[in-house]
Amino acid sequence: MARRVAVIGGGCSGLTCIKCCLDEGLEPVCFESSDDIGGLWRFKETPEAERSSMYRSLVVNTSKEMMCFSDFPMPAHYPNYMHHSMFLNYLRLYAEHFDLLKYIHFQTTVLSVRQRHDFSHTGQWEVVTENRDGHKETQVFDGVFVCSGSFTHPVTPLSAFPGIDTFPGKCCHSWEYKDPHPFHGKRVVVIGIGNSGGDIAVEISRVAERTFLSTRDGAWIVSRSSTRGLPLDMQLTRLNSLLMQVLPRPLLNWALERLYNQKFNHRLYGLQPSHSQPPVTNDDLPERILQGALQVKPNVREFRGSTVVFDDEAVEDGIDAVVFCTGYRASFPFLLSSENNNPVGEVSLYRRVFPLYIERPTLAFVGLLTSFGPLMPIMEMQARWATRVFAGLNQLPPLSIMHKITEKDWKANMKRYSCPKKAVHFVDYIPYLDSIAREIGVHPNCLWLFLTDPGLGLRVLFGPCTPYQFRLHGPGQWDGARQAILTQWERVAQPFKTRPIPEHKTSGLRYWLSLAGGVMVIFALIELQKRNKPFFST
Repeated sequence: MARRVAVIGGGCSGLTCIKCCLDEGLEPVCFESSDDIGGLWRFKETPEAERSSMYRSLVVNTSKEMMCFSDFPMPAHYPNYMHHSMFLNYLRLYAEHFDLLKYIHFQTTVLSVRQRHDFSHTGQWEVVTENRDGHKETQVFDGVFVCSGSFTHPVTPLSAFPGIDTFPGKCCHSWEYKDPHPFHGKRVVVIGIGNSGGDIAVEISRVAERTFLSTRDGAWIVSRSSTRGLPLDMQLTRLNSLLMQVLPRPLLNWALERLYNQKFNHRLYGLQPSHSQPPVTNDDLPERILQGALQVKPNVREFRGSTVVFDDEAVEDGIDAVVFCTGYRASFPFLLSSENNNPVGEVSLYRRVFPLYIERPTLAFVGLLTSFGPLMPIMEMQARWATRVFAGLNQLPPLSIMHKITEKDWKANMKRYSCPKKAVHFVDYIPYLDSIAREIGVHPNCLWLFLTDPGLGLRVLFGPCTPYQFRLHGPGQWDGARQAILTQWERVAQPFKTRPIPEHKTSGLRYWLSLAGGVMVIFALIELQKRNKPFFST
């Protein structure tokens, strides 16, 4: 009899967990409290309590080739950066293609997840659910996936802003924000400069009388497009990742700062951060500042009625509204409280998946992290690994070793990010994927690919680290992975082909220069291999 696994949440992480369970012969049972799939990506005109919410104009920050599931490329005609409605449609296509919907119990809320009395022997869980008719049911599962997301409980730190109780205007969190119309002709302060804060500030600045973006630490701002207008995140290559691991941190920070400042000077624009941190994706923020439609301000010190005082003593009168883009807190009320915290009060997870306070690895969190890279491939890789652990096909290290690895990762991140929360949640995209891929046995062996399939090997090492690389061999191998890699740039180009343009003949000189450059890089790689052999291991 197949082991039964509960999947809590029917968003993108829940869907891939269902699919991965089926791949490993497990029996998934998914509980979704709403009446449809999509989670965060389901737009609602009115936000619903304890559910994710997004604004009407939201466009994804990662490109389609980088963020798709590894065995299901997005349709070629999709734009590289799509509106949220189109991404939701992709999730529907994925669910239909792999026949996942029949495993989902809609309008069913998980009330509690607790260990059975014999948990130390069986690792089993009792899951209590309630359907839309109020009927409660208790079921036993051999494993549990927590896929309920981390954008359901907004944080509005009113106590951090003295005098906020005297402010007569409108206060709201980005969780409530849908569009800029309520702010037409008003004077607005947006607090927080994450991806949502940047988007909302830009949007409001198009209709408001004045818009002020308040930030404590600043941020590096990058555009979705890069060289020649191609998607920025397709520069996430294995070669670049290797260089970032071997270069000294001061040199790397210097190089990244110069790169970030190429389009505009962050110090001049009042945006330069005080510490190293992941960049914020926003195409329009610099232009809105350049046009004077948006002003960057330091942290808010206090409110005096409708007057806002900033840390630099600047004062702005007649403020009509404040939008708090101050993030979210992860909340899992269905889980019993345990000694599950690390020094900064977050759930302590091995490789950001398995809780360190549970003696048997039959509970897994998916998507509870951040990365300068797409989250979808990470969530899928976490699900592939966890299902193999649930099925007994992979083993975790002893608890003491997992604690040491987790603490080491946290300390390394603390050297890079001053914020403890970022240090806990942030992972380096390619190294993190590779670390789990090695556990599963799906890490691409670049040296072997160079010897057996040079064209593919070159694309894997020098090209974008698209998710298909982790389906070339090993458990879950997909026969279409090689072709998907060879044609990935064709799918990038497809949505641009809306007007026929005569082809230009390429120069023969350019070909020979490219070939010579490739030979030189291969020699350099041989030297790098000698210094960093694990990079080429399976």
